[in-house]
Amino acid sequence: MSTDSAAQRPDLSVLELVGRPEGSSPAQAVENAMRAAEEADRLGYSRYWFAEHHNTATFLSSATMVLMALAAQRTSRIRIGSGGVMLPNHPPLSVAEQIGTVAQVAPGRVDLGLGRAPGTDQLTASLLRRGEADPQSFAREILALRGYFSEANTAPSSRVRAVPAGGTEVPIWVLGSSLNGASIAGQLGLPFSFASHFAPQALAEAVGVYRAQFSTEAPTAQIDAPRLMVGVNVVVADTEAEAQRIFTTHQMMAAGIVTGARELLQPPVDDITSVVPQRVLDATSNMQAVSAIGTPDQVLEKLDGIAEATGADEIITVTYAYDPEVRLRSMRMLAEAWGLDAAAAA
Repeated sequence: MSTDSAAQRPDLSVLELVGRPEGSSPAQAVENAMRAAEEADRLGYSRYWFAEHHNTATFLSSATMVLMALAAQRTSRIRIGSGGVMLPNHPPLSVAEQIGTVAQVAPGRVDLGLGRAPGTDQLTASLLRRGEADPQSFAREILALRGYFSEANTAPSSRVRAVPAGGTEVPIWVLGSSLNGASIAGQLGLPFSFASHFAPQALAEAVGVYRAQFSTEAPTAQIDAPRLMVGVNVVVADTEAEAQRIFTTHQMMAAGIVTGARELLQPPVDDITSVVPQRVLDATSNMQAVSAIGTPDQVLEKLDGIAEATGADEIITVTYAYDPEVRLRSMRMLAEAWGLDAAAAA
């Protein structure tokens, strides 16, 4: 691969949900995530973001900001962020105080990705929610957060200050899986991350809406031009057959979401149809349409195609593996194929 072709590619990042493999402890799952963050830092990935999920044994990413703080302590270069904080679950002041604290530990490399979804089932959401999820409320709370992170928030005259946050100017991203999210991000003049790794159907239309509605006039605006990130399921291995076998762990996880029978991450299988009914497999295949599974060359071709089709500025990868070492190897192989500069990162 030429240096020129690598330079033209989008940034490459990692989304972490802290999946827990069958037979492992919660502590081991968190440690696996931290090791992966360290490896992404070493390899030259741009960001390492933690999602927010509740009431599921599969993922241990419910305390997003705690995980960010742990990863910030274990890394030195990579940007650490939330992918994302589900804002209706949290008071903006509390979010600003916690993210601002992380930003003090890792100055200049913290991102705040925000979403409106509950990140859980309806019953659990009812216990978490403290605010509305409508677009107007979401926009108001983002404006409040921008204020808390601003230099003005350090002024003694401010009646309410998020003391650790003032002056950190933490970048805010809008996360979405629909046209509504794209519209909100555009109108607010913020970077947009689309969850195409599990909601691919509206990807092309959402990208168009985001760019068409992008405005620098909103008081929340923080960039001069649209910035788009897209999520892609990725597994890289020596052979396509090996990569597809590793991916069966992901397929079984997705089947659990569809059927409601969630379980810990399962070991890969030779024949996915032996453990997942075809009707469920069809549904999960639709969810996973934006995927790159195969050898380094195959994954590179697929990712290049996604980048060209969407004009993405950044690709955030999602990889589930029963064996954490297999995941680390996939990350290494992708970094090498993509042309990331581990030496520069070091």
